[in-house]
Amino acid sequence: MIFGSPTVTSPGSRPIASLSLDLDNEWSYLKTHGDSGWQELPSYLDLVIPRVLAFLAARDLRITFFVVGQDAALDCNREALASLATAGHEIANHSFRHEPWMHRYSPREVDEEIGRAEDAIECATSARTVGFRGPGYSLSPAILEVLAARGYLYDASTLPTVIGPLARAIYFRSAHLTGAEREQRADLFGSASECLRPIRPYRWAVGGEGLVEVPVTTLPLLRVPVHVSYLLALSSRSKALAIGYLRTALSMCRAMRVQPSILLHPLDFLGADDVASLAFFPGMAMRGEEKIVAVGRFLDVLCSRFDVRPMLDHANVAAASPDLPVVVPGHRRPRRGPRRPTGGEHE
Repeated sequence: MIFGSPTVTSPGSRPIASLSLDLDNEWSYLKTHGDSGWQELPSYLDLVIPRVLAFLAARDLRITFFVVGQDAALDCNREALASLATAGHEIANHSFRHEPWMHRYSPREVDEEIGRAEDAIECATSARTVGFRGPGYSLSPAILEVLAARGYLYDASTLPTVIGPLARAIYFRSAHLTGAEREQRADLFGSASECLRPIRPYRWAVGGEGLVEVPVTTLPLLRVPVHVSYLLALSSRSKALAIGYLRTALSMCRAMRVQPSILLHPLDFLGADDVASLAFFPGMAMRGEEKIVAVGRFLDVLCSRFDVRPMLDHANVAAASPDLPVVVPGHRRPRRGPRRPTGGEHE
């Protein structure tokens, strides 16, 4: 099944790549970190959205924004969020409450969470979402079944990397969590076995048509991150190292026929000088203006090698492939043969 208006063919000689931004807000970071101030829903959307839109417009880029439903439900955010769709960017679903333990929800809770976000996002942006990414890469068979039943085209919740436990340990080291909250977040960022998931798109065997998965790209073979927050961490040590790493990663992607899906976050455009409450977060010592310059260098390299599109384009290209591998929910490897699904993830 092919959705929407984006073009699915890639002009010229450059292979397609996708670019997306998880629009996690200030309160969602504080919530996961265990800081009580999150209930007041502090927001930086009025600051970061115009900044990101100007950055993308200067490069003539259209990308996908994964929007949190709670933000879309507030009148004070609607003008900023509507500006994303007005500028021609794809709007996708990033859950309503942005809880990275969403994989622990019951099927009924999952359906309510996704549906509530859908309605709020459509009210704010006039866009009906057909793509989803779980908060903190949270995924379960129940989530996949609900997405298929609700008519979604693609999921983008998998990050096939080995560093999940390390990222969780770093996060917990500065967090203010009770024992119950630590247990609730015990699967945050997944296990090292996430690296066993495919790095290329595939189809989940759920529903009648199946659901396309577009993984967040990690370095082929080594399975370490390539997303922009990781590049900024490298850049804080050496700008040349970060650019060299990205060029190597993209060369490996082209050699192994991996069409990369690169991930951005708001904090890639913000420093502690912009949001003092998030000074604990890695990379926030770098000023916002300095980050914008670095991100520009990274995306210039990406655009020189790939035709960069929204996620929906990437998913449509994958869906049109007659030999797209099929994976059964609860498994991390494709089953033999690219057969069509007959109906149906921290596991």
